[in-house]
Amino acid sequence: MKHLKTILFALIIFLLNYQTNACTIAVISGKYTRDGRPLLWKNRDTPAINNQIVFFDDGKYNYMGLVNSHDIHGKSVWIGQNSMGFAIMNSASYNLNIGDDTKLSGLEGRIIKEALATCSTIQDFENYLDSLPIPTRLEGNFGVIDAQGGAAMYEVNNKGYVKFDANDAKVAPFGYIIRANYSFMGSFGEESSGYLRYNTTNELFYNAMSTNTFDAQFIIQDVTRSLKHSLTKEDLYRDYIEIPKNTPTYSFFQDFIPRKSTASACVVQGVKKGENPEFTTLWSVVGFPLTSVVIPTWVKGGNDFPSVLKRNDKFNDSPICFAALELKKEFFPIRWGKWAAKYYVNMNAFINKDNTGIYQKIQPYENKIFKMTNDKLDLWRFNGMKRSALKEYYDELNILVLKMFNKEFEIDLN
Repeated sequence: MKHLKTILFALIIFLLNYQTNACTIAVISGKYTRDGRPLLWKNRDTPAINNQIVFFDDGKYNYMGLVNSHDIHGKSVWIGQNSMGFAIMNSASYNLNIGDDTKLSGLEGRIIKEALATCSTIQDFENYLDSLPIPTRLEGNFGVIDAQGGAAMYEVNNKGYVKFDANDAKVAPFGYIIRANYSFMGSFGEESSGYLRYNTTNELFYNAMSTNTFDAQFIIQDVTRSLKHSLTKEDLYRDYIEIPKNTPTYSFFQDFIPRKSTASACVVQGVKKGENPEFTTLWSVVGFPLTSVVIPTWVKGGNDFPSVLKRNDKFNDSPICFAALELKKEFFPIRWGKWAAKYYVNMNAFINKDNTGIYQKIQPYENKIFKMTNDKLDLWRFNGMKRSALKEYYDELNILVLKMFNKEFEIDLN
């Protein structure tokens, strides 16, 4: 029986680590962002909806990133950054190995972890990819930025990889490369997915690029949480904002950028060439993004980052993810019916005319976090970043987030 339990546990960990669901990702060149710094974005969709942030010092470089809360040994990372300003993430692709029956490894998270531990530049990552055995047993898109201004997407299949350089105007005329769950070098049809999410993201990105509003806050607030639909032209914010509170109003919820399976969202804000890579910032919305709040972290702070982001045995999860999933139940309130519970949301719980919706309560705190953090970064870039100042700021952020969930939603995370 003990042996059977061990096998079942190993199988569960494998399934949670194996990316079978949808993600939406992008790499943005610093040439096109508002402050001249590159950006890396991932909306993570996965059955592993319990997430945490973990700091690692087990490699050539220290690093930190998004990890499944049930992955207590931190064997896989799904987006992260290291002390050299190198950052990486991925999305699954379903159209790169068509006709190839080579069994996939499901080890994209291991690849990310190893790259963070050993790579300092995009060239290092290419050397790492070159060292992989053929067939690679991989099928996915990997986005990477570094502290030298590099920004690229790699489509990796069993035979190797193809690089798409976000700094090359012939490849990325507007400075960004988006991927969902298909790759441009693969076949196009029913075997791939995410076209609508890609199109919606592309429309939002183009408008930001043309108006010089491309930054981490724009991606977190206007893209990660976008409720626009590129096919039906719906905009759920617009369509439901004028309905009074306590008026349950339901909408079909499918093929938006955020999905029921969206577990977390992260943006890595890189540095300009010549800047200290320690200013590379991981902006993480841990837990269902529509009901969570962003918190920034830096590798230099080590393991002193806010405890709400760390796995807590009381919740078997990070506290912030636990709280976000509790609030998600109000957004997806239907508890019966295979499809109704999956595809219908109560928009009135999220936004309403009286400004009492879940996101309407979260946004002022998040705006404050962005403002405080950007002010801190401006100061640190001038005076230097000290661990003592980081620890002090982390404590301030932790208190603020605990207060928000307690005061606004009566969720006690202490």
